[in-house]
Amino acid sequence: MTFRSYMDQALEEARAAAGRGEVPVGAVIVAPSGEVVARAGNRTRELNDPTAHAEILAIRAACAALGDERLVGHDLYVTLEPCPMCAAAISFARIGRLYFGASDPKSGGVLQGPRVFDQAQCHHKPEIYDGLQERESEGLLKSFFQDRR
Repeated sequence: MTFRSYMDQALEEARAAAGRGEVPVGAVIVAPSGEVVARAGNRTRELNDPTAHAEILAIRAACAALGDERLVGHDLYVTLEPCPMCAAAISFARIGRLYFGASDPKSGGVLQGPRVFDQAQCHHKPEIYDGLQERESEGLLKSFFQDRR
């Protein structure tokens, strides 16, 4: 089986988020068949909702589309290392594999900070692959914040 990355689609969502004035983070959920089930970008400002991170919105959309609270065997591609809230949601949804671009030393919850998946209270840990299109993901974030200074 040949690996196919969906990070380009996550980056499209991140760019769209930046265009809306949101922090440029995008997420894509892919079924075991390779079908894109959901994609989203950050919408915290637009929705006045601090939980409207790209990962949360994509998980909600995928669960609604599938009529199930679990996404067993699904892959999540996200441009930035998930925060602790999103990491917990990934665990609860039983996502099979997590692929992310840029690491987040300040607010990350996977390989940084609380390392949610390494805690005894975590019931499910996905396979984790970091650094996919890291430079492009990081570049979007850096230019977004530079433009605001």
